[in-house]
Amino acid sequence: MTRMSEQHEEVERIAIVGLSGRFPGARDLDTFWDNLRRGADARRTLTDAELEEAGVPRALRERPDWVRAAYVLDEATHFDAGLFGFSPREAELMDPQQRLFLECAQEALEHAGYDPERFKGAVSVFGSVSLSSYLIRALMRQPDMLDTVGSYGLMVANDKDYVATRVSHRLNLRGPSFTVQTACSSSLVAIHLACQSLLSGESDLALAGAASVSFPQTSGYLYQQGMILSPDGYCRAFDEQAQGTVRGAGAGIVVLKRLSDALRDRDTVHAVILGSAVNNDGSSKVGYTAPSVEGQTAVISEAMAIAGVEPEDIQYVEAHGTGTSIGDPIEVAALNQAFGGKRVGAKRCALGSLKANIGHLDAAAGVAGVVKTVLALKHRLIPPMAHFKRPNPRIDFDGGPFYVSAEARPWDGGGQTRRAGISSFGIGGTNAHLVLEEAPAPQQATASKKPWHVLTLSARSAAALDEATARLASHLEHHPEAALADVAYTLQAGRRTYEHRRAVLCRDVAEARAALGDARRALAGSGTNLQRPVVFLFSGQGTQHVGMGRALYESEPVFRKHLDACADALKPHLGKDLREVLYPAQGGEETEALLRRTELAQPALFAVEYALAKLWMYLGIEPEAMIGHSLGEYVAACLAGVFSLEDALKLVAVRGRLMQSLPSGAMLSVHLPEAELTPLLPPGASLGAMNGPALQVVSGTEEAVSALEKALAGRGVEARRLHTSHAFHSAMMDPVLEAFTREVSSLRLSPPKLPYVSNLTGTWITAEQATDPNTWAKHLRQPVRFGEGAALLLGNPERVFLEVGPGHALGTLVRRSAPAGTHPTVLTSLPQPRDAQDAAQHATETAARLWLAGAKIELAKLYGKEPRRRVQLPAYPFQRERYDLLKGGVAPISLSKPPVAEDGSRVELSVPAWKRTAAAPVAPSLQGQRWLVLEGAGALCSRLTERLRAGGADVVSVEASRQESLREQVERLRTESWTPDRIANLWPLSPEAGEELVLHGLLDLARAIGPDVVNHSMALSVVTCGAQDVTGEEPLTPVRATAQGACRVLPLEYPGLRCRSIDVTLPQEGAGTDLWVERLVAELASDGEPVVALRGPYRYTESFETVPAPATAASLKEGGVYLIAGGLGRVGLSLAEQLASAVRPKLVLLSRRALPAPEERDAWLAGHGAEDLVSRAIERVHALERAGAQVLVLRAELGDAGQVERALQAAESRFGPVDGVFFASGDGGKAAMTPVSEATREVSAPVLRGRLTGLMNLAEALKGRRPAFVAVHSSLTAVLGGFGCAVLAAAHAGMDAFVAHQARVSGTRWYSVDWDVWGVGTGFRPEAVIAPDEGFRLLLGLLASPTGGRWLAVRGALEARRRTPEAGSTSADGAPAKTGQRHPRPPLANAYVAPREETEQKLADIWQELLGIEQVGITDNFFELGGHSLLGVQVLARVREAFRVELPLRALFDSPTVEVMALAIVQTRASETDASTLEALLAELEQQG
Repeated sequence: MTRMSEQHEEVERIAIVGLSGRFPGARDLDTFWDNLRRGADARRTLTDAELEEAGVPRALRERPDWVRAAYVLDEATHFDAGLFGFSPREAELMDPQQRLFLECAQEALEHAGYDPERFKGAVSVFGSVSLSSYLIRALMRQPDMLDTVGSYGLMVANDKDYVATRVSHRLNLRGPSFTVQTACSSSLVAIHLACQSLLSGESDLALAGAASVSFPQTSGYLYQQGMILSPDGYCRAFDEQAQGTVRGAGAGIVVLKRLSDALRDRDTVHAVILGSAVNNDGSSKVGYTAPSVEGQTAVISEAMAIAGVEPEDIQYVEAHGTGTSIGDPIEVAALNQAFGGKRVGAKRCALGSLKANIGHLDAAAGVAGVVKTVLALKHRLIPPMAHFKRPNPRIDFDGGPFYVSAEARPWDGGGQTRRAGISSFGIGGTNAHLVLEEAPAPQQATASKKPWHVLTLSARSAAALDEATARLASHLEHHPEAALADVAYTLQAGRRTYEHRRAVLCRDVAEARAALGDARRALAGSGTNLQRPVVFLFSGQGTQHVGMGRALYESEPVFRKHLDACADALKPHLGKDLREVLYPAQGGEETEALLRRTELAQPALFAVEYALAKLWMYLGIEPEAMIGHSLGEYVAACLAGVFSLEDALKLVAVRGRLMQSLPSGAMLSVHLPEAELTPLLPPGASLGAMNGPALQVVSGTEEAVSALEKALAGRGVEARRLHTSHAFHSAMMDPVLEAFTREVSSLRLSPPKLPYVSNLTGTWITAEQATDPNTWAKHLRQPVRFGEGAALLLGNPERVFLEVGPGHALGTLVRRSAPAGTHPTVLTSLPQPRDAQDAAQHATETAARLWLAGAKIELAKLYGKEPRRRVQLPAYPFQRERYDLLKGGVAPISLSKPPVAEDGSRVELSVPAWKRTAAAPVAPSLQGQRWLVLEGAGALCSRLTERLRAGGADVVSVEASRQESLREQVERLRTESWTPDRIANLWPLSPEAGEELVLHGLLDLARAIGPDVVNHSMALSVVTCGAQDVTGEEPLTPVRATAQGACRVLPLEYPGLRCRSIDVTLPQEGAGTDLWVERLVAELASDGEPVVALRGPYRYTESFETVPAPATAASLKEGGVYLIAGGLGRVGLSLAEQLASAVRPKLVLLSRRALPAPEERDAWLAGHGAEDLVSRAIERVHALERAGAQVLVLRAELGDAGQVERALQAAESRFGPVDGVFFASGDGGKAAMTPVSEATREVSAPVLRGRLTGLMNLAEALKGRRPAFVAVHSSLTAVLGGFGCAVLAAAHAGMDAFVAHQARVSGTRWYSVDWDVWGVGTGFRPEAVIAPDEGFRLLLGLLASPTGGRWLAVRGALEARRRTPEAGSTSADGAPAKTGQRHPRPPLANAYVAPREETEQKLADIWQELLGIEQVGITDNFFELGGHSLLGVQVLARVREAFRVELPLRALFDSPTVEVMALAIVQTRASETDASTLEALLAELEQQG
């Protein structure tokens, strides 16, 4: 049988390596196929009760033309929200079609055997959904939801635009992500586009498909003559009784890969896509919605040509087949033309249509046909056509090779390879056709050399884990022929790891089935930390034994390779082959005695431990820290890079030989604390090791140790002789110290690259110590402080301790050093000699236990270079619950127009606009008001204070010179029960006011008054001068704009605070000062808009005006020199990539991070993993160079003016004058998201220095240089603020003001764009993301503006974002808004613990309401429940309301549980509570515990 595609071997084909689907009457593909082969129809006749619940009025449903039929997708509104990280409330708001698509995407990837987190290439998504009838019906039922939830949130949860990107975001897929909308042909077009993406190389794995469900599903429909819907609810495609189609519901996704890659990677290939084509009918048809013979013929012919097949090579066509009077005849006519009429024979190609079985799936129809055809190819059976009796006489079946069969037929291919065509045609004329071929013969499973296999299972809940276990056991029961190694490999490499984990160690399928059914044989683990740090423990002399690691040496190539390298290198130093000592042909006492000799024991231990460490590191275990015991520290130091392997082996051999030459001694293990044992030590004995709080080792002469042993026995102290030949770590080592020091001095010692704990100090080794030969001499002589080192490492309870050596001696010491009540995870690499396990079984089990414990390990690498296959296994058992805004019935069906959501898909451009009115000329009476005035230096501020007093206000003033005592003065006023009604912050008006007074003075004030605004509403007005560019003529002082940026945030973090920013221009001395004072006092006394500017007699209020996107783009200079400040940052590198693609420039990337020199970068990449940050930056720089850019990376701290100037000089020296500058600096780490309560000067400094100060320094360096433009990447936080963004908003507001200043005084065009999220990196809200290419196009358009300026670029509508409530929605009566139902508590790793007292109960109620969960336990993690930062804001706002206390945001992020938050509330109240009351509160909590 010749494969047609073999004639075109140079042409790449596409393999279908995974698929998933949910269809009416079939929750899985096995059931779906069973229905198809039987010709089953999933149609349901609807009852009166179903029609009533669907909202169909009685009068309507009793009409004879109301069709009571539907193809219903069971549990369409059910979803496993917790698995994908959605809170119940979010899940409820989301279109079920998008939920369905997300679950199917996960299933399809698992079916393919791929975990996207492990896949190295780009994974793309091409998806589609139908119109969100769910949203329309929900709004009809709950019209107020538009106000309580917001149009923006509803849009993102339901709009078609987000179906593909939501999958990419939730599954962390980084390839292209497209939503495809061509009506009924959408999903087949999506598959075509996915194939093109793979063939072009932009994707390496692609998901394509669609989901379609119309709500309510059980409503039926009104039959209308001439429309496409059937009058009786049946779809009879190609039959003489065909009268139309019926709406169906379902979803399908296929996973695609280049065929050559799939065969290379030994994937399971289900079918092969030989070719595909897409076109449009154009206008050559009777109407927009009508089909076209010419269009369909062309697309089918093109697809076959691309596939390299002739019509006679195809035995089956899955048609579009809607069963309409026009559509079916036109489709067969087109097929006849494309297949050459009768030329290829009559009735030789079967024709089918899935719509007869499950209805028309709209956007998902095409992929459903693909799934059906793939199953038919796999089972070699052409399914029968449901409802087909006699052919439609209007169809010309005699004019071509097609026939329709009412019976199932074997698909034998007639000696040819089985091939099929699939058509899908969309209303509007977009046609798609696909040519499929059966999969190549599967590669035979190869027997594994591994005797033991690890089956790994994990899930988000214990119930899901049990179900997954049962499913796998059932699968193996039904597939006893399965290759167990392939099953294990697929589970290890192709499944994501979740919190609840289980592993089974087995040798064959029968043993696997038995172990899966016996809980006692399974290993278990749980925990949310899936990257627990691992500590390597390297044991010392005394643990060695003949045969240690022998089974590993025989079965593990990595272990054998490194042990061989050690043995070969040691031959000149030992005079023998170490392998003959370790693994002799004949064992016995003589070989054991040989290995007890120090000169051989130490090299042997080193070699085995080093090889073991390398094995674990090969499996992905990178030690976070290491500690050795005596000799073991040499292995740690070697792995850390202090010694080369050759030098370490030489040194260990010399050390062992020198020690062997010394007189014998003795060592005694004693169970006493160091302080109690030391006074008992006789002369000639000393402490050789402190192994734990009450476990020491004494080392010395035989006489001294014997005397101590006798004395201790008399005291009843437990002591035990150690089997050693010498008194290590004692004075008996002194004779060899000088020779050993000389030996170390002859070697090259390097600073450690990995951290390890020193035996000498009991703490972390330093570079100075590691490279000092005297350190290693002392290490030989001084006691081993292992106990102190273990205690240090036990300080992090997340650490996993792995003993990398024979036995479990060090693990035992670690356990003994652990604090009471704690149980550290300690694992061993090798069994003890008396254990029944061999080393290979033991190491395999330890690898499984490391995975169970949460360590990052690549278990699939256990199979090394074995050609393992990815095989089909049961998918994740979703724990689905109903999330349904339509539950309980829907609004009656009518013709009312649904609300239209705002378009959140576009990027809106705005510019600042100021609305002018007359300023109030006279201030009102201030009688009875309390005012706190932060009085700036100068006469004007004094006059303002006097005017407030004259108006009747009770004024307390704090001068700028007393800024440091502000908190103290506010505290004093609080003790006097004096709380201000209004605060006027005039400090920024001080002549020399800078960052300290303007910004930090404001933040100091907010922190000082924070406790007061919880119980007392307060108005704060911050008065600045030169902060706002209103008229284009007023003097600007950018640093003062930082105050108005911070003002955007203060009301969010202190909801009782109303904050206003008032910018003024100062009056000329003596000219109209009284009037100026009067106008400003009038403004201070009002409760007007939050941002105001006073200019002479006018009052300006801030607004923003939408402007169209630029029609033209700036022409950048081909090969021009462009400097990017922040060039190695998230945005900077993205800009660089866009520039490289556009003009092949000379790029100067300024960054505070340094990269290795160009000639050293390949070496860096070779020595570091792909996830290393520096490696990733190097790879992206290499990609820039491959794209044609010349790249110069310069290290420069932008906050240092000198470094910026030197960098510019270096850039000009290399490339010449700079043509344009992009400022994209944004470093600051965690400080960039810090609540005001924690925004100290030290924390804020990196944010301000990297942004505002850096921009000023860059401008200074550009003086005298004339780039064409400077484009500053600012942020919407300057306008929108955001919780935890006070310093960030301040910095960007200052940057915007500085750009306005520069645009006036500089000869260069300066541009500032306040961007929404520039969409690179992770962790951003998808609805706010602007893709880099889209942002760059927009930026080029703005750069065409001849005068520079400031713009705001927002995804969606700026006004909608400004209106979005940040602290929770409330209804008209002030009560918290409620939407939808509450849902059961999601599966968490921790058990439910009920609230114990009133505070905890109130808190739990708040969480339950906001998260939509029935029960929240006091130890449940807010973020594991689906919480996020915006919900966190709402939680804190509700806490303020309920408890009248102020909690910082950090309290929620650091300890996100009800229990800890309740304690924080008690502690916060304590600051205002006397001691006796506090004791009572704490006692109440303790009693409940």
